[in-house]
Amino acid sequence: MSAALINALETIVSSSGSSSKNIISISRKLATASSAAGMQSFKLPDMPYDYGALEPTLSGEIMKLHHSKHHQAYVTNLNASLEKYRAAELSGNVAEMIALQQAIRFNGGGHVNHAIFWQNLAPKSAGGGVEPTGELASAISSRFGSFASLKQQMSASGASVQGSGWTWLGYNKATARLEITALPNQDPLSTVGLIPLLGIDVWEHAYYLQYKNVRPDYLAAIWNVINWTDVAKRFAAAK
Repeated sequence: MSAALINALETIVSSSGSSSKNIISISRKLATASSAAGMQSFKLPDMPYDYGALEPTLSGEIMKLHHSKHHQAYVTNLNASLEKYRAAELSGNVAEMIALQQAIRFNGGGHVNHAIFWQNLAPKSAGGGVEPTGELASAISSRFGSFASLKQQMSASGASVQGSGWTWLGYNKATARLEITALPNQDPLSTVGLIPLLGIDVWEHAYYLQYKNVRPDYLAAIWNVINWTDVAKRFAAAK
């Protein structure tokens, strides 16, 4: 997938509520990027491990449904919305471009968020659950007091989400600090100006088949399969 197309998606997903002038500018960037990419559409990424690889923390059934059904739906609906958006731009239909913003934000955010989520997880055999080291570990201790405190604060953030959403560990480039925040629905972290390092999905489809309605149990368990090597790479790139 073209980096230009991905960047255009991130821009448009983060721009809900923009003025009509900005909508037109964003749409032109998107159309240009899409044309350069040969009108490529977004595709469901391959999983970096088997569906059952995260058991017993996350069952293979949950992972298969989450990836092949839920993530696929976001990708399918995103592509459909972007095609309508490009057509509206070509016809100069600003009202239609504005009307499509929510669908693009929701489905684009769902695609961006899940693409990060799968990489943020790893089987124990591949280092899942191994505590962070190096600069990331130092930054965590400096910001949150300890690794245990980070886990407690992030779990509490996820448990506090009303309805559906995500809890995130992000990097604030302006302050050079790590931050924990929760966002509703599929809003990506870019909407609040942070660079995503680690996201935990707290939509019920991420855990209900195994943990029922006890979200705190899911949040306590998922640390066993967090891929801190991936998080550290994102931290280094963000800096």
